[in-house]
Amino acid sequence: MTANNASKPETTTIAFIGDVMLGRLVSEQIAHRPPDSFWGNTLPILQGADAVFANLECAITAHLTPWSRTPKVFHFGAVPEAIDVLKAANISFVSLANNHVLDFEEAGFVETLEHLDKAGIAHAGGGVDLAAACKPAMVKAGDLTLAVFAVTDNTPEFAATDRRPGTAYSNVADRSSWWPGSGDIAAARREGADFVVLSAHLGPNMIEQPLPRLRRYKQSMIERGVDIVHGHSAHNFQAVERFGRGVILHDTGDFLDDYAVDPVLRNDWSFIFEIGISEKGLQRLRLYPVRLSFAAVNLAEDEEAGAIFSRMKTLCDRFGTHFETDDMGFVLDLET
Repeated sequence: MTANNASKPETTTIAFIGDVMLGRLVSEQIAHRPPDSFWGNTLPILQGADAVFANLECAITAHLTPWSRTPKVFHFGAVPEAIDVLKAANISFVSLANNHVLDFEEAGFVETLEHLDKAGIAHAGGGVDLAAACKPAMVKAGDLTLAVFAVTDNTPEFAATDRRPGTAYSNVADRSSWWPGSGDIAAARREGADFVVLSAHLGPNMIEQPLPRLRRYKQSMIERGVDIVHGHSAHNFQAVERFGRGVILHDTGDFLDDYAVDPVLRNDWSFIFEIGISEKGLQRLRLYPVRLSFAAVNLAEDEEAGAIFSRMKTLCDRFGTHFETDDMGFVLDLET
């Protein structure tokens, strides 16, 4: 190793992906296909990352009684073998703060926790009570440790309480109930976190831009000490915003599902958002365009890849975020 290389900080890569929905028709496929087949040719990138973070948009359970205490149209539940699909993609962390993890009642949710724990997949944003739901996951990636909080403003009926399992719910419109607070972040750093991530399932479906109040919420979390906001909920990707010392992935869209495709918003288009970090801080964000098909995802190619990035460029221009291109694709320098 040369002296110049020795002086360079070691880069750790974290791949952020959007909603992973393994229930319904995807779940039916699991018995008939090998776990790695769901990830197509994105697999080398996912497996090559030091950690992969996703939103788990379903319960993993054999419990078949759906949530019925309040009206709900969709119930997403995956067979227990779905855990092997997550493991095949090197998924290190999943957010449970969303509107589907209790689709098969508290019993299905608790079973989901058990499957994740047994598989060694870290999780946050949901737990056996409110304290557990609000506790960050401490995720090792290379030589670094990331504290990952997760929060949602969806489905208040799923909110955890001191006596009931559920999600880390935030009424984002009420500043007095914003979560996590700066004390939680400071405590995570005292416990050894090199970086802090907020995985945020916020806002309505199928919108191209974050609502102003949600944008401000995410910015405020950077101001409170979060380094990376990992957004999801809209089912289509939104802009990337460099804010202060951190970066906001406003929405990472969908990544694996069986959903119908909106021909305008194209919820079958997204990215792997790969962030390089080191002991010195955030290094760079690289985008890998992907195309979803039924129960599968692959890297987008040629004109379609260009169209996906062109849409991202248009969205990002409004936020003053400008990507460069290199021989590997689209990259944003986060050191400046």
